[in-house]
Amino acid sequence: MSGDDGLRARLLTQMSDADSALAAADALCTACAALLDVDGAWISLSDTGGQGAGTFGASSELSRRLDELQFTFGEGPGPTAVRTSRPVLAPDLRDPAEERWPVFRDAVLQSGVAAAFAWPVSIAARPIGALGLFRRRAGPLAGTAPSRALVVAQLAALPLLELISSDASRQRPVDAGGRAELPSGARADVYRATGMLMEAMGIGPAEALLRLRAQAVAQGRTAAEVAATLLERRLPLDPADWSDDGNAPL
Repeated sequence: MSGDDGLRARLLTQMSDADSALAAADALCTACAALLDVDGAWISLSDTGGQGAGTFGASSELSRRLDELQFTFGEGPGPTAVRTSRPVLAPDLRDPAEERWPVFRDAVLQSGVAAAFAWPVSIAARPIGALGLFRRRAGPLAGTAPSRALVVAQLAALPLLELISSDASRQRPVDAGGRAELPSGARADVYRATGMLMEAMGIGPAEALLRLRAQAVAQGRTAAEVAATLLERRLPLDPADWSDDGNAPL
C-alpha cells in the first residue's frame, strides 16, 4: 500500500464513523489539520463563479469564521481555487507583495492568521468547493503536505456527493444546513467500499462512488447493499467489471 493509499484509508475510516455528511466533513477537516501540521481546515461549497455558498465542514470555529470572511468579502484562496481549478498558496499574508485579496487578508491578519492555502474540490472535473487550510505562523507547507492536501481535497467530494444526492432526492436546493441522509453504518460500508474501488482502479473518489451507485441502480439495490456485498467478499477487483454501466460481478 502506497503512502497515499494508507492516508486515504485512515481518513476514510474516520469519516465513516460520522453520523451525517456534515459530520463526516468536520471529521475530515479535523484529521486534515493534524496530518498537515496546520492550525485549521475548512471545506466550502461554491457556485460556478467561485463565490461561497456555505461552509460544509470545519475543524474549529476559527476555521469556519475564515470561510465566512471569504463569503462576506467575495475573495480569498478558496474562491480563487474554485475559479482557477488549481491549488492556491499564500504562505505569508503579511508580505507586502501579497495583494490578491486585500480586504480578506487584512481581516485574516487581525484574527492572528499568517498563512492560508486552498485546493479545489471537484466532482466530474468541475470544482464545486474548496478545501482551505490556515496557519498562525508564516511559511510554506513542508514535505509531503501539499500532496496529502490533494488527497484530502479528493476525499472531500464524498460527503459533498452524499449531501447533493440527498438534497436532489428532496427536490430542494443544496444547502450546507441540510442534514444526514445515510445512517452511520451504511456510510461506513459505502466509504470503505469506495476506498477499495479507488485503490483497485486508480481512480478518484467521485468516480469510484459513481461506479458503486451505477451498480446499485442496475441491480435495483441500494449503494449500501452493494457496498456490503463487496466488503464481505473481499475479492480482487477487475476494472473491466466495474464500469459505470452496472455490470459488476456481484
